[in-house]
Amino acid sequence: MTKKNQDDIQKSPSSIEVLDTEDLLSESDRKTLADIEISLTSPTSESREYLPVITPGSDIVRYDSKVGDPLSAYLKEIAKYDLLTIEEEQELTKRLVETGDIEVAKKLVAANLRLVVKIAMEYRSSFQNVMDLIQEGNIGLMKAVSKYDPDKGAKLSYYASWWIKSYILKYILDNFRLVKIGTTNEQKKLFYNLLKEKDKLAKQGIEPGHKLLSENLGVSEKAVALMDQRLSSSGSELSLDTPLGHDSSSGVLSDLLEDEGEGDISEKIADAQGLELLQDNLKDFVSGLKERDRDIFKKRLLSEVPPSLQNIADEYGVSRERIRQIEERLLKNLKVYMSEFIR
Repeated sequence: MTKKNQDDIQKSPSSIEVLDTEDLLSESDRKTLADIEISLTSPTSESREYLPVITPGSDIVRYDSKVGDPLSAYLKEIAKYDLLTIEEEQELTKRLVETGDIEVAKKLVAANLRLVVKIAMEYRSSFQNVMDLIQEGNIGLMKAVSKYDPDKGAKLSYYASWWIKSYILKYILDNFRLVKIGTTNEQKKLFYNLLKEKDKLAKQGIEPGHKLLSENLGVSEKAVALMDQRLSSSGSELSLDTPLGHDSSSGVLSDLLEDEGEGDISEKIADAQGLELLQDNLKDFVSGLKERDRDIFKKRLLSEVPPSLQNIADEYGVSRERIRQIEERLLKNLKVYMSEFIR
C-alpha cells in the first residue's frame, strides 16, 4: 500500500462527502479499486467461481432459474461467504494496511456483502430497483476496505456503513428528477418548507389546507396551491416526502435538498438520520469496545453519577492518570464514530 493510501486511511469517516463517485477517488484509489474488482470477478475455485460484487457495467448476478429472481440469486451467492470473527477481521485489516494484499481485501469485502444488502434494503421504499442500490453500496464497501484503519478502534462494519450509505444516497439523489420549481423567494420558501409544514399539521391532526398553510408560511394562498400542484405532479420516481430510512423518524428526501447558504448535502444527510443513527451507533460503539474499556466508558461517561477516576483506578489496580488517559482515548474514538452528528 502506498504512502498516500496510508495517509488517506488516517482520515475519519467524517471526511465522507456525497459527491460524484469519481470525485471521491484519487488516482491510486482508482487503481486499488480496479485491482479489487478484477480479483473479485476472477475464478478462485470450483465452488466459488467469483465473489458476487456487482459494479457499474457488470452483470448483477448469474440468473438462477431455480431461485426465481436476481435479488434472491444474489442473496444465495453471498450466503456462501462466512462472516468474520472480531479476531479474524483485526488480523486481516492489519495485514491489508501493511501489505496491500488484494486477496485480503477480497476476504474483507466478501464478509461484508450482507451489510450492503441490509443497508440497501432500508432504502427500498425510496427506490424501486434495490439491486441498483446494492451495486452502488458495493462500491462504497470497496472504498471503505481500501481506506480502513484498524488502529482507530472502530469496527470495519461501522466505518464501511458510512461509505455504503454515502454512495447509495448519492445514487438516489442523482436519479431523483425534479421539475423546475422557480426562482422567486416565495417559491423557494414554499419548495423547502411546504411539505414539512403539511406533515407537521397532519401529525397534530389538523387538515393542512391551502389557507392555513399560506398563513403559517407567510405567503399567498394562490402560491401554496400552485406549488402543491407542482410538487404532486412532478412525474418523479420519488416523492419529496419519501422516507430516507425504514421509519418516519429518519426524515424525508426533501430534507436533503440544499438551499442557498445552508451548507452541503452531507450535513443534511446527517441531520435527517442523526437521531436514529446516533442511538444505534452509540450502542454499536460500546459493544465494540474491549471489556475494560467498555466498563470504564459506561461508568465514567454514561452513568448519571460517575465514580471518580481514583475509584476506578483502585478497582483495576492502575494509576489515576492511566484511567484518565483511557477516558480521553475513548472520547476521541467516540468523536470519530459520531463525527457526522457533532456539528
